[in-house]
Amino acid sequence: MKRQIGRGVRAASAAVAAMGATLALSGPAYASGPVPYAFDPDAERVTGTVANTDAPVLDAGSVHRSSIGPGEKLYYRVNLDATSNAYVSAVAVPKSADAKVAYGDGITVSIRDRNDSRCGTQDVSVGSAEFARPISAYASRTIGEASPFCQEAGAYDVLIERTSKETSTPEVWELEIRHDVEPALKEAGSQPTTAPTAFASEPPAPLPTSAPRAARAGGTGFNDATGLEPGEWKDTLTPGGTRFYRVPVDWGQQLFVTAELSNNDASTTFLGNALSLSLANPARGHVDGAVLSYSGRPASVALDPLPPVGWSNRYSSANDVSAVRFAGWYYVAVGLSPAVAKEYGDGPLKLTLTVQVRNAAQASPYSGAAGIFGVSDGDRDMARSGLSGPRAGRSGTLRLVGVAGIGTGTVLVLGLGVWTLLARRKPVAAAPEGPGGRPPAYGGPPRAW
Repeated sequence: MKRQIGRGVRAASAAVAAMGATLALSGPAYASGPVPYAFDPDAERVTGTVANTDAPVLDAGSVHRSSIGPGEKLYYRVNLDATSNAYVSAVAVPKSADAKVAYGDGITVSIRDRNDSRCGTQDVSVGSAEFARPISAYASRTIGEASPFCQEAGAYDVLIERTSKETSTPEVWELEIRHDVEPALKEAGSQPTTAPTAFASEPPAPLPTSAPRAARAGGTGFNDATGLEPGEWKDTLTPGGTRFYRVPVDWGQQLFVTAELSNNDASTTFLGNALSLSLANPARGHVDGAVLSYSGRPASVALDPLPPVGWSNRYSSANDVSAVRFAGWYYVAVGLSPAVAKEYGDGPLKLTLTVQVRNAAQASPYSGAAGIFGVSDGDRDMARSGLSGPRAGRSGTLRLVGVAGIGTGTVLVLGLGVWTLLARRKPVAAAPEGPGGRPPAYGGPPRAW
């Protein structure tokens, strides 16, 4: 009985802690200002090397933290088999929102074989929106491409390079590095190997009035990006801040995203490239981006039309088409230039994100679990409820604690009930007298509650 009571105490304590976490999550609907990037708390710290022979190994399915200085070229290593498509991504995070950056400042990620031939590469910069914010790029090793390189099993180099102008702030950027492997197909060679030549590019019809319209605060990184389903979602964005959201997009589905800033009467000064809108795929590779100018009047910008998610997209020479190669969570990042504060104040501006997903979902081409390269019923539930990955995990813990608490309480009540019933049916011997004729302190069986 003592063991059972101990479990009950632990369950109650866990329930209190979980309720505290839930209360902490139910704070203001709108973001209050720039916050640090939400790195994966399980990421392991590694140090990139100048010499490839000294590079640390990135295990498949792993996340690592590192850093890179202006103009640095750092090596890491991955061990690949001869049958799997592999991806390595890097999210580069400037330390301060007011750091000075210039057009062209950014990172390049590439996977290379032992002869330094590139298997795949992507370079991403801050572009014309010249303000500091997180940016991501990825590289892939794809099996079956026309190129004779990078098809063998063995060790491959990952090279991450940073470009920085002399006029830019010479601070170190933090890196969040992921290594993922795509699952095997149900049947080898079952998918097309020719890139699509055309797809529907007209924007979808306006959302119906029944579509969700609610406040939903974005996260501060890929790790805590807020789930969104199709609808109009309202948030606020502080100058210098970046908000992250994620949308489940399944095979055969086509994503459309528009960002809109509301009017602000504080000024009519024209600011070019005041807002940055970008999209990353489930492997955190850059897909597309757009910038928005602002002059105090309502203004909006949309991502270019993208093809439906499809296997054959990977064979396209167009980067934005090639990146829409698998299903899963697609990440939307919206950043507001710190220059906005000078003309419009440092308070938040109202932001509306319109998300639309066209077409019914198609079957997964993989033979087993899709992992991050698929959309599950749980993913759709998280998008519907607006949960990020960590919040969904905590909600699951709360439900588990609740069930455990109910189960423990039920056992306790049943145990006490049986004890009471036996006590009533069985004659109780007179308790021995204590000092002064009183029963001793421990008394007899407990009374029923």
